[in-house]
Amino acid sequence: MTSATSSTAVTEISEIDGSARCSLSFLTAAALVWLVLGGLAALLNLMQLHDPALLQDCALLTFGRTQALQETMFIYGWAANASMALALWLLLRMGGAPLRGANYVGLGGLFWNAGLLLGLVGIAIGDLTSFSLFQLPRYVQPLMLVAFGVMAVPAILAWTGRRKTSTYATQWYVVAALFLFPWLFSVAHVMLIQAPVRGVLQPVIATWFAQNLFSLWLLPIALGTLYYLLPKLTGKVIPHYDFAAYGFWSLLLFGCWTGGRHLIGGPVPAWIPTLAFASGVMLLFHFIIVFVNLRGLFASRVGMVTKFAVFGFSAYLLGGLVDVAFSLRGLAEITQFTHFQLAQGQLTLAAFSMIVFAGLYYLAPRLAGAAWPSTSLVRAHYLASVIGFAVLIIALAAAGWLQGTGLNNPEMTFAAIATKVKPWLQVAAAAQALLVIGNALLAIHFIRLMLTKPLENPSVLFREPPALEAKLS
Repeated sequence: MTSATSSTAVTEISEIDGSARCSLSFLTAAALVWLVLGGLAALLNLMQLHDPALLQDCALLTFGRTQALQETMFIYGWAANASMALALWLLLRMGGAPLRGANYVGLGGLFWNAGLLLGLVGIAIGDLTSFSLFQLPRYVQPLMLVAFGVMAVPAILAWTGRRKTSTYATQWYVVAALFLFPWLFSVAHVMLIQAPVRGVLQPVIATWFAQNLFSLWLLPIALGTLYYLLPKLTGKVIPHYDFAAYGFWSLLLFGCWTGGRHLIGGPVPAWIPTLAFASGVMLLFHFIIVFVNLRGLFASRVGMVTKFAVFGFSAYLLGGLVDVAFSLRGLAEITQFTHFQLAQGQLTLAAFSMIVFAGLYYLAPRLAGAAWPSTSLVRAHYLASVIGFAVLIIALAAAGWLQGTGLNNPEMTFAAIATKVKPWLQVAAAAQALLVIGNALLAIHFIRLMLTKPLENPSVLFREPPALEAKLS
């Protein structure tokens, strides 16, 4: 690559980041607000698990509603806003052109978050659905779907207007996720709300949607982020990149069928959970390829961005193995309908969140044109996140295992089970409190960064190997 080409690449990068600053900063700020609020709701929910009398006279914050509130804030508040910000930025970077249709991002983001707020009010007053990760009131769901489509318009323009004909794994995962979410959401809305299917088909559709919300929407964006960050952080091309396409297509082919593992022992045909288990085993092929491609993260632990990415990637791989192992009927008989499933959900959320944290720590300074004001706050957030997620997952898993073995023992009473589980739930609540503190530090730090005066020559601060980006490898 000639020096002239390198200079052009740096100029284009600066122009791209400048064009997206306001839009992506808004989405990131909204995501962090919902992350903190969702963490507080999750903390309250855990406290109610081991102290059922807590807020028992407050109808707006009963256990079931608090559970729905924290799930909705995390998925449609934190995850949706953050993943959209990262997806747009990645497509702009890989496409090599500035943001077009910035007003669509702002308008769609405004209506998305307004609809979410309205939905949360509806959940609090009891106007919610009975489906996990899909509790938004029926009158809010069409608004959310349209708002997402409006936000995605600039992403489509970035994809169709890219300056390079060749594509890269980051683009595959991000574009697939942006197209699959409206399909998943609209199918669930029609089959569960507008023209609801009957009988056992309802839990089948509900678990299919809940599983694919992570498998085909959120986690692909996280993987796309890792594929982009690895060459930037290590200065090396991805090893065995030719296999990346197999990992991508195996996720799309097999990832959508694993939701039936939640129905083991339920009133559904036996082939549904069996198909889910077989799909999970086949999905190991995807995890092997992704590990082969991205294992360079483990060999390069320089910088906080890499540390966040390593933890998130490790959680992603571990989550895949745990999902397959506990799809076995013998283990599922113990862990089904216990706190262990909450631990599995937290492991998936940890994988997504830590990878997105890595992406935000890489993205935000380039939007602001300045470095993060405090390295101490970044380290504090990292430690709080690692310790918080690790302790939370272990505590919930232990509580779930004790709960499951107790429920399978006819001689043990419910009171005895609750007594054995309570200490672990208290540990989980403490871990969740630590996560809230860490996330609050990130939100405060982001505000400080956005208020920092941009450097006159930010390219001096952010020296990147432009050849890696130009070659899409």
